Amino acid sequence: MLPPVLLLHISAAVVGLLSGFTAMALRKGSGRHGAAGTVFFVSMLVMSSSAAYIATFMRPNMLNTIAALLTFYLVSTAWWAARHRDGGIRPFDVGALLFISSVGLAGIGFGIEAASSSTGTKDGMPAPIYFIFGSVALLCSVTDVRMLVRGGVTGARRIARHLWRMSLALLIATLSFYPGQAKLFSKAFRETNLLFVPHILLIGSMLFWIYRVKSRKRKQQHNVIVAKHADGLEIAA
Repeated sequence: MLPPVLLLHISAAVVGLLSGFTAMALRKGSGRHGAAGTVFFVSMLVMSSSAAYIATFMRPNMLNTIAALLTFYLVSTAWWAARHRDGGIRPFDVGALLFISSVGLAGIGFGIEAASSSTGTKDGMPAPIYFIFGSVALLCSVTDVRMLVRGGVTGARRIARHLWRMSLALLIATLSFYPGQAKLFSKAFRETNLLFVPHILLIGSMLFWIYRVKSRKRKQQHNVIVAKHADGLEIAA
């Protein structure tokens, strides 16, 4: 029989994957998108926190711990960006920066430890993977620093922040399912590469929506400039 925390983790992961892809498919800003996003947010918090516990205390694997903490951070800050439209800096933002900076430094440290070992691995995982996750976490901390310097994010920047963080969290969960759990699928099915279709669709959707948000921002800025120019001409006349 599976331990309760492992059963909780698996259940939350299944719900998270289903609700995440559902939210990606629904029209952004709609009520159904918001409902699916809320289910995704809660299930991913449960999934990532239980994964961190399992990887730290039950089945030690520091790479899984780093990935779980990164996912927890991404979902939390994405939800926070969606909830606070007025911008500004709050204690949560500073805490998130300190948290992800620690995760990133830990990932790099484990990578160095793995590279220095006789096998080139730590907990069975090669050094480059630790460096990848550690670097992603540190890049997230850089974006947080930029946000703090700007005094917060609003408008298109806020929406883009929400989108790419939720999408990246979903991508990590999808990678954890496959190829992370490749043993669940037959060799013949794995060789078709069909299991990578969700990954490709997810990345494509994320890039599309980020491009659309940024394009809308540029269009709005252009309209503002044109309006100001027209007002100036009227005054001059």
